[in-house]
Amino acid sequence: MPSWPDARQWLFSLKAFAAAMLALYIALALSLARPYWAMATVYFVSHPLTGATRSKAAYRVAGTVLGATAAVATVPQLVNMPIVLMGAIALWITVLVYLSLLQRSPRSYVFLLAAYTLPIVALPAVSQPAEIFDIAVARIEEIVIGIVCAGLVGSIVFPAKVAPALRQRAQSWLADASGWAVAILRGSPGADDGRHRLASDILALDQLITQLAYDTEGSRTLRHARALRQRMTMLMPLLSSLESVLQALRGLPGGMPAPLRQALDATAAWLGSGAAQPAPPLHRDWCRYGADGDWPARLATTATDQLQRLCTLYAECLALQRGIAEHGPGAPSAASRPAADRTGHHHDHGMLLFGAVSSGLAVFCAGLLWIFSGWEDGAGAVAVASIACCFFAAIDEPRRMAGPFLRWSLACLLVASGYLFVVVPHAHTFETLAAMLALPYLGIGLLVARPGFQLIAMLLSVNTASFANVQTVFDADFLGTFNACLASAAAMLFAPLWSMAVRPFGARAAAHRLVRASWQDLAQAATLRAADGDARLGARMLDRLGQLVPRLGAAGDPLSSDGFHALQVGYCALALHRALPNLPRAARKPVRRVLAAVARHYRSRLRSGHAVAAPAALSRRVADAIAALPRQDSGALGALVVLQVTLHPAGARGLTPLTALAAPDAQ
Repeated sequence: MPSWPDARQWLFSLKAFAAAMLALYIALALSLARPYWAMATVYFVSHPLTGATRSKAAYRVAGTVLGATAAVATVPQLVNMPIVLMGAIALWITVLVYLSLLQRSPRSYVFLLAAYTLPIVALPAVSQPAEIFDIAVARIEEIVIGIVCAGLVGSIVFPAKVAPALRQRAQSWLADASGWAVAILRGSPGADDGRHRLASDILALDQLITQLAYDTEGSRTLRHARALRQRMTMLMPLLSSLESVLQALRGLPGGMPAPLRQALDATAAWLGSGAAQPAPPLHRDWCRYGADGDWPARLATTATDQLQRLCTLYAECLALQRGIAEHGPGAPSAASRPAADRTGHHHDHGMLLFGAVSSGLAVFCAGLLWIFSGWEDGAGAVAVASIACCFFAAIDEPRRMAGPFLRWSLACLLVASGYLFVVVPHAHTFETLAAMLALPYLGIGLLVARPGFQLIAMLLSVNTASFANVQTVFDADFLGTFNACLASAAAMLFAPLWSMAVRPFGARAAAHRLVRASWQDLAQAATLRAADGDARLGARMLDRLGQLVPRLGAAGDPLSSDGFHALQVGYCALALHRALPNLPRAARKPVRRVLAAVARHYRSRLRSGHAVAAPAALSRRVADAIAALPRQDSGALGALVVLQVTLHPAGARGLTPLTALAAPDAQ
């Protein structure tokens, strides 16, 4: 059940309302044509965190200017060709929405604002094209006033910095990581829930770190946050592979070796206590290679190495998290340590382009309905529909959003109409008007502050403002107001219905495409052509996993586990490529054969279109490569062992001597 708003959400709602009323007052004082746009813009820009508001503001101004400039250049040339004009607007929206979906930073607001600012400015001006420049300037003034007021109030009145929110989110993330690690070490059920939360929450951390650059914190805090993000990225594949290795060890006939069990218990106790004390020492003397290349001993060696890396990495994460909070000792050394460039994003260009094209086509069809119907107020409906369609383009499941969106839009229509004809006529002063607008807009502010309601809140702010139609001179023309409200209601109905009709496949189709993209990357990473490795492959796979888990992880779909397996295989392939130059000549060929077999396996998955089991020949090639490794090697050994237990979990648990795997490979 949803919780009641807390004090911070109420404070944000009050600040947003104060900024909106300040913007409305300035717009009314300047006698702007549509002062309610300044009021609605405040809710478009405002965010509970001050740095996020600043990051939106500059880019939204740029996007508004870009869209208004496009309107000034387009309308005079195409005003006598309405269908061509709608085609140009649809093409503009398609390109700009696609560019906005490619962005994971506040830069996306430049393209998103430019996308729907063009129809907002251009369509109402088709009946008076000579005034297009004045209309564009007025829209820029209204929107800039809202942006400036939101940024000013957010920065002066109890500013909410990004760094504390980042510290709290990182602390929660590390607590989830610790819980998953303890469940893995103790072999307890329920570890899947922890890893699903980690994969989905890391994308939210990326957003906070991006917003931190716009806050008043120094560069040192930003450097610590980025270093923490790198360590946290390394934790997920490490924990996932450690889980597979320990499951294989527990499935052996002899069970878990007693010294390793003690080390696991000590590490679990250390993690459970908050890692306040130094990590327990780990010894490898009891798991040296046997003379016959014993498989359980190599599993234990890999588990011990991964356990040591887990303790080191988790301690660094804690030091960096405390460094963000306190600039405490130990954090600078961890943050200054050089790290590999692990920035990388996965973009499903097909799905993004489909969403952008559907938005542009929706606006074009709405424009045709307006043109052929001859509806005088239809231009406003197309303009509002363009805003809704641009936002719906980023939603995987428009069906789930459509119901609440329509219900809230109807509520706004009824409330705003009542305000316009019953309440606003009695507002003889601005103070009275502000008091009357407090009820709906304080509620909208609470929705903006609650996760998952931002889209609805932003669209409601536009609906309520346009329905109420606050002007310098009160004019309650029932017929004109009815037409305007009908246009907005038609737009609010058209956008979700179009999205549901054109994109009925939902998140499952997107998830299957993400899994297939993982197979493509794995086939590429394992080929000899990628001998130097893709420096961003690991980060791209983790980013893809973060997109996959929110779509299917909560529903328990098996594809979410496949995403973690792909992550393990990808990191193993990259580790083998890095280890190849340092291996003896006799060991390089078996390792290359393993990589070639992995590439063939994932290419076969791509051809078949579904997950197929790894062939037994791949298991034998991994066994040959393990047997050929020098005894002092640990990096390549760990990668091969994890590869074996990931691709052949049942067989790896049943293997005792390694020589059982090294049977001659059938040609």
